Amino acid sequence: MIREAHVNGIKLVYREEGDPAAPPLVLLHGRTANHNDWNGITQHFAARHHVLAPDLRGHGASDRPGEYPLPEMAEDIAALLDHRGMERVTLVGHSLGGAVAYHLAMNHPGRVARLVLEDPAPPRPLQGRQPIVEDGSTGFDWRMMHDTERQLLDPDPAWVKGLERITAPTLVLSGGAASPFDAAELAALIPGARLVTIEAGHLIHATDRRAFLRAVDEFMDI
Repeated sequence: MIREAHVNGIKLVYREEGDPAAPPLVLLHGRTANHNDWNGITQHFAARHHVLAPDLRGHGASDRPGEYPLPEMAEDIAALLDHRGMERVTLVGHSLGGAVAYHLAMNHPGRVARLVLEDPAPPRPLQGRQPIVEDGSTGFDWRMMHDTERQLLDPDPAWVKGLERITAPTLVLSGGAASPFDAAELAALIPGARLVTIEAGHLIHATDRRAFLRAVDEFMDI
């Protein structure tokens, strides 16, 4: 079911599946995507969880406020949890959604019961990035692309220290040699994080869905 919530000063559109009485699980998509990026994944988790898959601000049918600081994008999700009365959730984020997820986990550690980060960039300055070239894509706000890219190239140095505040058991999934990001570096910065490498490139959940689901299920069953 597609729903919308007015939280943190914006409209967030989100998909909901599963039994509302089941443990809550939130899926955060990557940059330029939307909740449909999790097609097939939501159904798997909804067998045991109450699943929410929002369109992040600047994506899909959610609002495009023109400002996209990662900590504020995390506050959007915290406000959505408040709106739905979800105190603690399992949080799964891919790429940009993974960065939003680790900001939520480090700024609201009590809200995250388990954290899964699928091939996100660590909060270190990225090198060798190609300039963003706009095309005719309309499924997202191009200002979001430019704003988040600036944060990837020059992240706040305090974010590295902030990762130490994460208390949730954490699984970091790396896409291996074909990934543009060093997920292993991120895992080393999060206390007790478990690193699993799946040689599938950046889109692990799409390229090797079976291995992705197996790794997440095993982590949640520990």
